[in-house]
Amino acid sequence: MKFDGLLMIPGPVHLHERIIRAMSRQMMGHRGKEFSEIMRYCVDGLKELFGTKHDVYIISGSGTAGLEAAIASFSNVRRITCVDNGKFGDRLGRIASRYTEADVVRFEWGKSIDLDAVEKSLAEGSEALAFVHNETSTAMLNPAEELAKLAKKYNALVIMDGITSVGGDEVKMDKWGIDVAIVGSQKCLGAPPGLAAVAVNDRAWDYYNEKCPFYLDLAAYRKKLPDMQTPYTPAVPLFFALEEALRIIEEEGLENRIRRHRLMSRAVREWAIEAGLQLFAEPEEPSDYSNTVTAIRMPEGVTDKDLRGTLQKEYGITVSGGQEHLKGKIFRIGTMGNVCKRHVIATLAAVQDILMRYDACKPALHAAIEVLKEL
Repeated sequence: MKFDGLLMIPGPVHLHERIIRAMSRQMMGHRGKEFSEIMRYCVDGLKELFGTKHDVYIISGSGTAGLEAAIASFSNVRRITCVDNGKFGDRLGRIASRYTEADVVRFEWGKSIDLDAVEKSLAEGSEALAFVHNETSTAMLNPAEELAKLAKKYNALVIMDGITSVGGDEVKMDKWGIDVAIVGSQKCLGAPPGLAAVAVNDRAWDYYNEKCPFYLDLAAYRKKLPDMQTPYTPAVPLFFALEEALRIIEEEGLENRIRRHRLMSRAVREWAIEAGLQLFAEPEEPSDYSNTVTAIRMPEGVTDKDLRGTLQKEYGITVSGGQEHLKGKIFRIGTMGNVCKRHVIATLAAVQDILMRYDACKPALHAAIEVLKEL
């Protein structure tokens, strides 16, 4: 049986039917009370997911727009340390270098970061630290709390890319000491692409740079937030979708949602190991595995086209390939947002079917099923 368009990638994610229907509503004036009520619900819901009592600004733009808004708006620093152990850590460094001096501390992709190397950069004069919490290019979860604690030792501003962790894994911005955090709508929130949210505490404004890009100037969003308005015309249908996505999260319960994400990712890892495949990420601790995506090395004798191309053609299931120098070397299975255990089992069974044609794996669904029984 061919599944119709099942997305098992680390964003955009499979949409719940309720979210699809929400976007079909008639337009409304974005300066009216009705829109403000929607925005208020979205802001309040996002605060819980960020783990903050501070402001949350919603931007009509991708997660990268949120990243640039955060870095550019708070770039009044002599130097910023950027942690790079994957494609999106590299992106942080490239964005930061446009606004101030950036010291990019690089680590091997798929390996745990060395906190001592990060501290050395901070000790040499950085006034800010930027890092990716959940690095989807390698399926690694970076130690956000430890990094923030290290930054505070040097009184540095802390900017966290939470684009693929907020709403799917534990994020405690205020408790951890994160000053600025970002999420994208199309990841763990389970909404369509096109919105980014930036959570900002009061301390961050000490680093404000008024020479940031006009549209991404967070001061403009701060000014309009008390009225629950955006400074410029928002993507209204995407707010409809976000509102419904947050209602679904509220109904599920954040703790249950985080548990679901963790179990689904664990099921994929257990399947891969039982099947004789090799995980790409090699963290020092099991807790450093991503809880929203799994990266697996492509078996010898199997090409990206053999696996991902056949999977799409025969089953209508899409998984991700590798990025940059990892193209053709790994494949990645996303387990975030609205994905359920039925989707996970269907994907693993289909991938297994294809790989077994090349004698590239062993039958291995038992391990995954046992894990998913906990859901």
